[in-house]
Amino acid sequence: MRSIENGQGGRYGPQRDVASRRTYGIERRRFLEYMAAVSAIPWWGLRAVGQPVPSPRFSDFPFQLGVASGDPEPHGVVIWTRLAPRPLEAGSGVPAELIEVRWEMAEDEQFSNVVQTGTALATPQLGHSVHVEVDGLQPDRWYFYRFHCGGETSPVGRTRTAPPSDALPSLLRFAFTSCQHYEYGYFNGYPHMQREDLDLVIHLGDYIYEYGATKNRPRSHIGGEIQSLDDYRTRYSQYRMDAGLQETHRLFPWIVTWDDHEFDNNYANLVSEEQGVSPESFLQRRMDAYQAYYEFMPLRRRSFPHGPDMKLYRGSRFGRLADFSVLDTRQYRTDQPNGDHQKPMTGKVFDPQATMLGPRQEKWLMSRLARSTAIWNVLAQQVMMAPLNRGQPDEPRYSMDQWPGYEISRRRLLRYLHDRRVPNPVVLTGDIHLNWVNDLQLDFQDPASPVVGTELVGTSMTSGGNGGNVIEEYERAVRQNPFVRFYNSNRGYVSCEVTPQRWSTHFRITPFVDRPGSDVVTKATFVIEAGRPGAQPDTVAG
Repeated sequence: MRSIENGQGGRYGPQRDVASRRTYGIERRRFLEYMAAVSAIPWWGLRAVGQPVPSPRFSDFPFQLGVASGDPEPHGVVIWTRLAPRPLEAGSGVPAELIEVRWEMAEDEQFSNVVQTGTALATPQLGHSVHVEVDGLQPDRWYFYRFHCGGETSPVGRTRTAPPSDALPSLLRFAFTSCQHYEYGYFNGYPHMQREDLDLVIHLGDYIYEYGATKNRPRSHIGGEIQSLDDYRTRYSQYRMDAGLQETHRLFPWIVTWDDHEFDNNYANLVSEEQGVSPESFLQRRMDAYQAYYEFMPLRRRSFPHGPDMKLYRGSRFGRLADFSVLDTRQYRTDQPNGDHQKPMTGKVFDPQATMLGPRQEKWLMSRLARSTAIWNVLAQQVMMAPLNRGQPDEPRYSMDQWPGYEISRRRLLRYLHDRRVPNPVVLTGDIHLNWVNDLQLDFQDPASPVVGTELVGTSMTSGGNGGNVIEEYERAVRQNPFVRFYNSNRGYVSCEVTPQRWSTHFRITPFVDRPGSDVVTKATFVIEAGRPGAQPDTVAG
């Protein structure tokens, strides 16, 4: 049972046990007061005050966290860096001053043909992170960028713009991954990802883990469980100093979304997993978590956080070939029904007011899908959409944290895809630390029900350890869920090749993560033919 303490010694039970006048376990009046108070905390990141320092002195190389780019559009892309000569210390070794950072964008790696330059301000309020939205570029083209500050020059980043909105590219290559728990091992998939000819990398959440240090694991977190903004900054810095992760950011533009561990395990909107968490501390911690996420990700101003709120759902088009709807299934959902965990599909699972996306995001998504002219319509999101029975045949059980816990929302979305004939829906999923290929059927209880789309579930990069073991619960699930086309328990990432006629998905696995240097193996390849929903194994591709 979850609850949020009312701050005066009493407790309100979770949403399913309280009257409608309460929101997420808090009386509505008190909830609004807390939201107003926390959101009133000043946010200065977009309005710098004071005289910037044009030529600071640093104790060490200030670009130790590298560079990154993201959210490509036909005429622009966002480029990122963060000044941090001592990344793992509070303040990162940078004085609490405004600092000028110069940037360049060129058509070649030697910067003999510079197309744009400019100056950005690194502010202490945003941890001296720099987000530059470069516009006026040519569509469908690779570029190179770098930053200068204090007599030092950053590594050279490589990025690209998207094709024109009305163009039909012949090919898109991208990889997606999720769940990179630092303590469980080494990010062995990234060096192999770097060798692929990719246009994009998509990260589906759990970029960091908020837990404190644990003994007897291959690597160790710094400090205890994250509680403050400085804690989050240190944790992101520790992850970003991983050479493989940093280099993959340098080489490709990324599209990112979060799941729960960027803040707190299994939180649902304003409901903590833990008992006795006050609204004040919950909202303060969420505000710090969201700010740190923005500081470390190559995100545009449209994603700038406002107190404990941050609009992360957005669209990204690759011409008329693929239209990505990037979703947030964590911030707006109602509380997990029936006490969370694995439960029968009963009770609050069928609450028509329960929601995974929240009303506004759901309307945005449906409107976007209705207007799409793309051949492939992609939902980049976090938790499994297929209703995987993980119990016994006569005692079915489903994860209440995944879409089956919000069955009315799930059915409504699939019905919309079917009735509106949205072309070639493909759902990209992370979270579960396993690979799956699932047919998304209109009615999962009827094996003859129409297949609406395909769900591709990527395993974790490291979370859960080496993997590759036999897990009876999931072996049983494969046997008793006829929509499952593939299952695998290794670690790794997923690589996709998309053409107007065909989508090929390669499940790349790394046999071990408890030490660096693993090879990569293509465990399986599945293909989806345009106009024919459902994935089939490709026995030829490797």
